[in-house]
Amino acid sequence: MKKASEISVSMMCVDVAHTREMVRLMEENGVSYFHIDIMDGEFVPNFCLGTDYIRQLRTISKIPMDIHLMIENPDRKLDYFDIRPGDFVSVHCETTQHLQRTLQYIRSKGAKAMAALNPATPLEDLRYVLDDLDGILVMTVNPGFAGQKLVPATLQKIADVKAMLKETGHEDIRIEVDGNVSLTNAVRMRQAGADIFVAGTSGLIHGGIFTDEGFENFRKAID
Repeated sequence: MKKASEISVSMMCVDVAHTREMVRLMEENGVSYFHIDIMDGEFVPNFCLGTDYIRQLRTISKIPMDIHLMIENPDRKLDYFDIRPGDFVSVHCETTQHLQRTLQYIRSKGAKAMAALNPATPLEDLRYVLDDLDGILVMTVNPGFAGQKLVPATLQKIADVKAMLKETGHEDIRIEVDGNVSLTNAVRMRQAGADIFVAGTSGLIHGGIFTDEGFENFRKAID
């Protein structure tokens, strides 16, 4: 039985000038999470969002955060962020020498711990931390910039993650996908086993704007 699908809106794609208006529309449409991309210019070739952005966003909405840490040594920086119960927090297994300890610390904050995998990162990197995970974020592009093309092999990777979770008795772990989640690709990702969809410029946010119609079309694609 498939888990209910959820939408995590990529806030880096939302026009800053219309943030408050867009957030109201997201609340009315039942968006599950705000996807917050944190980039350090080291692990990925870009800088994006930050601690103050999260703090200010919390003052205008109670939608939980889906904090995606694309940064080196996240274990040293978790306390920079106002991590709260109900949030998802993703760390890339490539960025820390002590992934299990980092995941445990996220959970100690009451948040849900998620490990992220770049397109070329093998699933085996997660096999021995499955008991410490609430979710796995499968990157379907190489992270750093919006608007990239899908890496085709990642569709099979989603299915492989699903199979691994079933094989090991961890089917409660959520599978999130991020990268070129267009309406067409979202259907294929859902069929492969994805549960949470990071929706940005490819499928939901157009010209920095979130609309009721766009959300309805995206919801139909993943349902």
